[in-house]
Amino acid sequence: MSIAEQLLPEFDHEMGVTRRLLERVPEEWFEWKPQDKARSLGALVTHVVGIPAWIPKVVEQPHIDAGNAPPAAPPATRAEVVARFDQHVKDARAALSGRTDAELLAPWSLRVQGKEMFTLPKAAALRSFVMNHLIHHRGQLSVYLRMQNVPIPSIYGPSGDESM
Repeated sequence: MSIAEQLLPEFDHEMGVTRRLLERVPEEWFEWKPQDKARSLGALVTHVVGIPAWIPKVVEQPHIDAGNAPPAAPPATRAEVVARFDQHVKDARAALSGRTDAELLAPWSLRVQGKEMFTLPKAAALRSFVMNHLIHHRGQLSVYLRMQNVPIPSIYGPSGDESM
């Protein structure tokens, strides 16, 4: 089984769980923050939605410079959140599908304004920089939603609101 074939079931599972959470985001709370230093709900959602869009950049390029990326426009509605996420997931899955082990073992670097932050094999960057990063911010999003009394879907088992 190739590395891509190993990553895709995990990708599909995590994207499905993330989508279920995004489907519950109350658009009337996009400006809300749990405290002054935190991102707004809308900014956090924008970040979560954009993370799958990094996958084509990781598999198709030797590096990216995150310091040169323009900020993503925040979505205006929950429907736009889900549609944007679905498109990024579709594009990410297509970019990952069929990649050879040699391609995914090639080095990939994250740079910020020209300064190298790290270099990893692309497969490791997909797991840590993309998937784990998404899972981390999805966890934050679930806390934000819980604080607004939004029912949380089952993620890795029953939630306080849903059984499996």
